[in-house]
Amino acid sequence: MTSVEEAVQKLAQEGELYEKEPDGRLHCWACGHECRILEGKTGICRVRFNRKGKLMVPDGYVCGLQADPIEKKPFFHVLPGESALSFGMLGCNFSCRFCQNWLSSQALRDPGADAGIREIQPGQIAALAKENGCRVIASTYNEPLVSSEWAVKILRQAKPLGLRGAFVSNGHATRKTLEYLRPWVDFYKVDIKGFDEAKYRQMTGGQMSRVLGTIEDLIDLGFWVEVVTLVIPGWNDSDQELGAIARFLAKVSKDIPWHVTAYHPDYRMDDSRPTPPETLRRACAIGQSAGLRFVYAGNLAGRLPDSEDTVCPSCKKLLIERSGFMIRANRLSNGCCPKCATKIPGVWE
Repeated sequence: MTSVEEAVQKLAQEGELYEKEPDGRLHCWACGHECRILEGKTGICRVRFNRKGKLMVPDGYVCGLQADPIEKKPFFHVLPGESALSFGMLGCNFSCRFCQNWLSSQALRDPGADAGIREIQPGQIAALAKENGCRVIASTYNEPLVSSEWAVKILRQAKPLGLRGAFVSNGHATRKTLEYLRPWVDFYKVDIKGFDEAKYRQMTGGQMSRVLGTIEDLIDLGFWVEVVTLVIPGWNDSDQELGAIARFLAKVSKDIPWHVTAYHPDYRMDDSRPTPPETLRRACAIGQSAGLRFVYAGNLAGRLPDSEDTVCPSCKKLLIERSGFMIRANRLSNGCCPKCATKIPGVWE
């Protein structure tokens, strides 16, 4: 057992998102894999495990903790210009070859990945957010679903301080876990990594259908939802695939902001090429043609300026000007366009 594994097992506490089965296995429903875990074994995430008939889950530490612009998550329709205190743990229910945070997400799966951890209490994280003027606490960096109980512990401390909760997730969830999170999590970012079930499973180890179902459930349960697609040349950047994603989102709600973001070679796909600006411009046009009212290009700050701004879908007035994660101007008036009074979906106050 590695030192990282030892630390994770030492700090674990019994979880809530599971049930015992007659044969002694534990049915974990924190994520869409719904692992049935035998005594002494872990789930696919490697951080939820069966110890003497109890499901033990991550608790009492972070491996990343910093204040970020909320636009970095990315949330473009949530409290523009405000900060989110972002925290992460170890582990993931996916094993994406292109992971941008693999040092923490793959730390228990890949010997080449390692990330130090810091022991901390939930109240300390809530207090740090308040002290640093953050209005949101975001579970991010690794996959937050695998440590949902820890996030809820933190957010229970944060809510009385007027702070709100966010998940930055791959969306491979279950309805039961989303219902568990709903009292504490307000904002939820989901990745749609492509629109081909076989490729999705090959690249991530997860099911595309689960992710699409999560988006429908999130909207139904009243979360504010934004969706990101990391556009990877030669993998998911065809007109057909981008169009399928856009049409799916528009069918769920035309008001879901869709962020099409540039890929930078990393992890096990470091020999592929970066996403060119013209590909993101094409993706934005595809999203708009599908009926989505808010489509944004990301990870190429300043190179596609018109694709970073929020524009009124009715009168086309420029409402929020952005450059990367910086707000240059916010002309919204009580969440509405000041010219035609169209209400702009989001959380502005």
